[in-house]
Amino acid sequence: MDWYSIVKFLHIVSAVLWVGGGFVLFLLGVLAERAGNIEDKLQAMRASGQLGGRFFAPMSMLTLVFGLIMCGFWVGFADLWIVIGLVGYATTFSIGMLVFKPTGERMGAMIAEQGVTPAVLAIGQRMMNWARLDYAVMLVIIADMVLKPTLHDIGILAGMVMVVALGAALAFGGGRQMVPNAA
Repeated sequence: MDWYSIVKFLHIVSAVLWVGGGFVLFLLGVLAERAGNIEDKLQAMRASGQLGGRFFAPMSMLTLVFGLIMCGFWVGFADLWIVIGLVGYATTFSIGMLVFKPTGERMGAMIAEQGVTPAVLAIGQRMMNWARLDYAVMLVIIADMVLKPTLHDIGILAGMVMVVALGAALAFGGGRQMVPNAA
């Protein structure tokens, strides 16, 4: 086994843990939202907040570091798919650091001080909306890493743009608001 294979394996494992773990929490939040279960939705958001800095950020950083090592030693940085991957990473990392982290901290403080209030639920809904966009971007990154498009792959590139546009529409197009069950 060569060094490239080892670094590639570590890159993929880090990415699977980062994206897969986050997707499970996102899915739990969506399922709770659809069921109208506020407590389960809040639990998924709390878990996201608790794991964000301790697990997801380190896994995302390891994914980046191993990817940069592969590019620096073996692949290079000139291919379009590398640029798309780095832009996608920067986008999802920024969403995590500028939206998820401070929003999760603010929600935690509000819940500790006031309990679950309509304001907390509204903040949680905004966080879920951003998560829809975040996972659209992650889906594009995964497709990008597998398909490795060039400028000649117009269909693939158009599909990637459509996925991000759909994620943005689902995130900010006036999605469902969480309301307590009447039961």
